[in-house]
Amino acid sequence: MTKISALAEFQMQLPRDCTFTPNDWQVLSQYWYPVAIAEEIQYKPVSVKLLDVKLVCYRSHGKVVIARDLCFHRGAPLSLGWVENEEIVCPYHGFRYNCEGACTSVPAHPTAKISPKLKLIMYPVVEKYGLIWTSLAGTEEQIPEFSGWDDPDFINILPPSFDIAGSSGRQMEGFLDVSHFAYVHANSFADPDNTEVPQYKVRREGNELFADYWSTVSNYGKGQENPAPEGFMWLRAFRVFAPFAASLTVHFPEDGKLMILNCASPVSARYTRLFCPISRNFDKSVPIEDTINFNLQVFSEDRAMVEAQTPEDLPLDLTAEAHIPADRTSIAYRQLLTELGLGRNYTS
Repeated sequence: MTKISALAEFQMQLPRDCTFTPNDWQVLSQYWYPVAIAEEIQYKPVSVKLLDVKLVCYRSHGKVVIARDLCFHRGAPLSLGWVENEEIVCPYHGFRYNCEGACTSVPAHPTAKISPKLKLIMYPVVEKYGLIWTSLAGTEEQIPEFSGWDDPDFINILPPSFDIAGSSGRQMEGFLDVSHFAYVHANSFADPDNTEVPQYKVRREGNELFADYWSTVSNYGKGQENPAPEGFMWLRAFRVFAPFAASLTVHFPEDGKLMILNCASPVSARYTRLFCPISRNFDKSVPIEDTINFNLQVFSEDRAMVEAQTPEDLPLDLTAEAHIPADRTSIAYRQLLTELGLGRNYTS
């Protein structure tokens, strides 16, 4: 029988005070999530949390490093330390670790041989769409597609991350919901008198969902000039990347396209950090701050509802809540999460 190292055994354990069921945590740990905005990770260690696991992010040799926020000598958080000569230094006893996670110095015993077992738990890193992505299980890269970001005809906007005291599943379902506009977003872009949801279809390809939703609900913000002709039909094309990411392409007049990537990063079962890259091929001279402020208003309107929902977690048992035809996307989304292996009663 192969002996499992203490380090590997520790990595397989659920985080202390885990807010997920063991099954849900194991399933969700297989996927990739953004944990930080790339430009905010420099040579000062930054503490982040994903699925209840405390991580430290920093740059070494120009590349981002992500490790468990823990020095195994005496359990000090490395995020309280610093980076010196491309190595992270533990603030408690000065142990130093290189970008591969190997300990290179024990100041109390400068000439002693360092055990190869003295090594950090490291995680894979991908820098994409202005975000830092990782996977706790170290699985093959699974980053959602977002074509506008690399298209020279589009401008890119990255609002600051947005914290929500609610579950990632509830946030995702709210992003996909098309019948709440007139009520939740009446102050930002929607018309409280335009409540009807036309019929639409949802199709599935592998572990992705697609829904094209046509309506007369404008996407221009209140107070903005609206050059859309009367009766213009707005197309909102949704694409879901399970478990907690989705893109939305809003088709504006004159072939304008607004692309939004909604990434709900599950800090814990009841806490979400939202990352939302945006690309558009029109209004390129409009100040970026205006777009950021508008989206923060929309995020805030959604957050108030997500944080107030009961139950706090998203029920995957379709008999647990009532449904209407406008809920086709959310029903398909819940079914998809169930097929991923998440718990039938509740998940984050």
